[in-house]
Amino acid sequence: MRRVIVTVPPERFVSIDVAKRHLRVDGDDDDLLIGTFIDAATAHIDGPDGWLGRAIGVQTLEAGLDGFVCDPISLPYPPAISIIGIVYDDVSGMERVLDPATYEFRGGVIGSAWGKSWPTTRAYRGSSRSVRVTYRAGYESVPAPIVVAILMMVGDLYRFRTTASDTSMATSAIPMSVGVETLLQPFRVYRA
Repeated sequence: MRRVIVTVPPERFVSIDVAKRHLRVDGDDDDLLIGTFIDAATAHIDGPDGWLGRAIGVQTLEAGLDGFVCDPISLPYPPAISIIGIVYDDVSGMERVLDPATYEFRGGVIGSAWGKSWPTTRAYRGSSRSVRVTYRAGYESVPAPIVVAILMMVGDLYRFRTTASDTSMATSAIPMSVGVETLLQPFRVYRA
């Protein structure tokens, strides 16, 4: 798999009200700012561009493959929930929809069904899009450590509204805190 894009992004799973309670903020003056911080913290760790290497909120992803070059096919950015559809370009270049009876899906892995084989696809030079797998991925219920890590990141962003700390004379960048990284580490997926 070469390229994965988000076709339907996840809905916000940490609410502004929850973040305001975490920040001990009363009133609505900073709601827009807090919402922006929630979105920024989530984007930093979620999906194909995120630090975790996985889908957090339920979203629709499209993975492009060079073809049906291996069996089974492991989908990136777990947890994969379901396959929406698989489309491929046949040898003549026509776009075809793969019949769901020709494959099985279990635990984020797609395999050819018993007695079935993958169709032959058109070969494109330098393209990884002759097969497109559209699937839903993410947590139906986001694990508490991920929610807490996002709230901690929102707290850091709310307190330090620039890229330098105001608590010391020397300016220093504010990285993802050790506490946030510790909470997220068990969920991180490393890619080769």
